[in-house]
Amino acid sequence: MRALQITELTGPDTALQIVDVDEPEASHFLTPGSGVVVDVEVAGVSFPEVLQTRGEYQMKPPLPFIPGSEVGGTVRSAPDGAAVKAGDRVAAFCMLGGFAETAVSPEFLTFKLPDALDYAQGAALILNYHTAYFALRTRGRLKEGETVLVHGAAGGVGTAALQIAKGLGAKTIGVVSSDEKEQVAREAGADEVVRSDAAWKDEVKALSGGGVDVVLDPVGGDRFTDSLRSLREDGRVVVVGFTGGSIPEVKVNRLLLNNAEVVGAGWGAYVMGKPDVNRRIGAAVNDLIEAGFVAPIVGGRFPLEQAAAALASIDDRSALGKVVLDVRPTPRS
Repeated sequence: MRALQITELTGPDTALQIVDVDEPEASHFLTPGSGVVVDVEVAGVSFPEVLQTRGEYQMKPPLPFIPGSEVGGTVRSAPDGAAVKAGDRVAAFCMLGGFAETAVSPEFLTFKLPDALDYAQGAALILNYHTAYFALRTRGRLKEGETVLVHGAAGGVGTAALQIAKGLGAKTIGVVSSDEKEQVAREAGADEVVRSDAAWKDEVKALSGGGVDVVLDPVGGDRFTDSLRSLREDGRVVVVGFTGGSIPEVKVNRLLLNNAEVVGAGWGAYVMGKPDVNRRIGAAVNDLIEAGFVAPIVGGRFPLEQAAAALASIDDRSALGKVVLDVRPTPRS
């Protein structure tokens, strides 16, 4: 099969190589001897793959390896008792191996793709939307009627968080850096949008009537202190990642002053050994799809041969919505 490997740790421009390799066995390292074999149509591209090309991600497989954590495709085979079967259209989270014509995922991270979504949206579904649901509902304890501030609101995680928050009955405010990104954030469900290069903290306080209940932050960097300042009493900042590059530090006196919280939301580390948690989150996200709240926004689409450009669009933060790779030359809908 055709696949894309990381062959050296030199960054997105030079680390990747198209190769022909043997197809994988129907076994996944999370479920040895058992796995769902998926014929991949579209693979999702995310920030961890950028880090993997530099050897900076916590998961460091030996070289060479096939990156790609999530795919949209068709089941070729599934183990007994799985919720999917051969021929089903699915969204699958494989952790590694997704940048290939065939990948393998655990059955508890493989979900039937609703008719309303195409393969590209399937490749955009699990990592971002399960993270957003876990961050907002499980870790952030978001309730109906609360207000959520979302940083990086035009990116994959940001657009997912806006849609999930709207589905949970929250008011949403997105932080973006351009007119084009504002349009994407509004399409994703932002009730209000503020600019990251303006006095966004003051605008947020005014728009929310004194402060927001939850901040979802996949960016980090120097805006973190103002995120704390934008909270109302009992507010929560939920930390999802650090695409801005630097990891902020918290002066804990700020937490005392407003009875605020900083909460970590490490979806992957939490759910990988908890099949039932994955199934519950998958069912909740599917309910939001059926209710019309969740419809992944696919931005840049690149052929497998242009994966370096796809990763670069994430690395330089120019990406809008979810970036994907068309693994097969003419992917089906």
